[in-house]
Amino acid sequence: MKLITIEGQLRSEFGKKATGHVRSEGKVPGVIYGGSQNVHFTATPKDLKPIIYTPEFNQAEINIGGKKYTCILKDLQYNKTTDEVSHVDFLELVEGKPLNASVPLKFVGVSKGVKEGGRFEVKMSTVKVRTKPENLRSSIDVDITNLEIGRNLRIEDIQYEGAEILHNKRIPVAAVVTTRALKQEATDAAKGKK
Repeated sequence: MKLITIEGQLRSEFGKKATGHVRSEGKVPGVIYGGSQNVHFTATPKDLKPIIYTPEFNQAEINIGGKKYTCILKDLQYNKTTDEVSHVDFLELVEGKPLNASVPLKFVGVSKGVKEGGRFEVKMSTVKVRTKPENLRSSIDVDITNLEIGRNLRIEDIQYEGAEILHNKRIPVAAVVTTRALKQEATDAAKGKK
C-alpha cells in the first residue's frame, strides 16, 4: 500500500470557537482514533489533498509533535457552502487489532462475454472488509476472464486471504450484459429462420 505523509499539529483547544479559529487559519481539524487514545490535530488542506482526492486506498503516516501514527482515512466532512473539507477522521492501525475498511475492487482481464460482444458492467467498486492491518491491501484483484454474457460475478467469487468480506455472498459485483446490437442480431436471426 502507498503511504502518504501528513504533517499535523496537536490541538489543545476544542469546541466551536476553537474549531472556527482553526478553520479561519486555513487548517483542517481532524482526529485519530482506534489507538490507545484519541489524538486531535490540525493539518493543511495541501497536506491532506493526496489522501482525500484519489480513487486509491492508501495509508497515511501522520507526524504530530515527533510522534508518527499509521492510519487509514475513515470519514470526511465538507463545508455545505464552500465544499471545502471541514473535518477528517483517521483510524489508527494497531498491529493485530481487527478493523473494518472499504477496499476498492480491481477487475483484471477481459471477459469471454465482452469478447463475444457483451458489455461489462460494474455493480460495486468497493467492498467492506474486516481484517488486521497487516492484511490490508490497496485493492482486491478480481479475475473476470471467465465471465460470460448474462452472468454475474458475486461477493462469494472474491478471494481475499486473511479478511472477511462484510456483504451478503450473493450480491453481484459485476456482470456482462447483452448489448442492443446482440439483441438485434438474435432477433434478425430468428426472423430469418421463419
